[in-house]
Amino acid sequence: MEALGYYNGQIGLLKDMTVPMNDRAVYFGDGVYEAVLVKNRVIFSLEEHLNRFERSYKALRLNFPLTREELAAELYKVVDAMDTDATLLLYWQASRATAPRKHTFPEGAKANLMITLKPITLKDMKTFRHKLITWEDTRYLHCDIKTLNLIPSVMAAQAAEEKGCTEVVQHRGERVTEGAHSNIVIVKDGRLITAPLDNLILPGITRMHLLQLAKQCGIPYEERIFTLDELRAADEILVTSSSALCLRAEELDGAAVPQTAGAIVETLQEAYRQKFEKETDPALRK
Repeated sequence: MEALGYYNGQIGLLKDMTVPMNDRAVYFGDGVYEAVLVKNRVIFSLEEHLNRFERSYKALRLNFPLTREELAAELYKVVDAMDTDATLLLYWQASRATAPRKHTFPEGAKANLMITLKPITLKDMKTFRHKLITWEDTRYLHCDIKTLNLIPSVMAAQAAEEKGCTEVVQHRGERVTEGAHSNIVIVKDGRLITAPLDNLILPGITRMHLLQLAKQCGIPYEERIFTLDELRAADEILVTSSSALCLRAEELDGAAVPQTAGAIVETLQEAYRQKFEKETDPALRK
């Protein structure tokens, strides 16, 4: 089962696909993206991801040529071309246009659509534990837009890997923001705490799901600014992302995370597992 690629309507093996050098994603990172899980050839939480994608490309004033329904149809063309019920990672991005290099927008140009699809093995939420480092957040001031400009996150993720860790917790001064490719949630005294939705964090779909599930399960939560001191004093640190759902951390900057709110975390993880299985039921495609 090989990874697939798509570029403006053409589908092929990812290893064989190419992108024009004048695609503005190449020299400006001028575009936006989404990533989501697929199982049983059903795209998980597609509507939520389409909502965020639309918000992102409108914020960058991209001239995206497809309706939501047309985009969904193109995504499913790639999913069906893979012809497997296995768990997959579906990624898509829109770049502003293909045009000679010039900082200002090319007049009248339409956005390009690129899609990739590859197999993924989900980490076991019951057994996997993150090792984290803290990292000064040097990204720009529109982190709420899911753009292709990811160099600060790339550098942060590399620093974590070189220290034998799996993710970073970014912060601006004492304020905790989010991970390099995830949202961060802490548990303290039976309550979930996560950063508020402002321009300094991405409105994560998994973050949103987790808060919805907490409400359903009667677990209190707060959306507010929290500090590095609060992070270090947390009973649990959770890392949420569309490609891994909800995972616990066991270490932060070399110190053990207490992991003393297991009942709360396990309740949320099981609720999330059930949501994922229900919403990727193959009957939904029939």
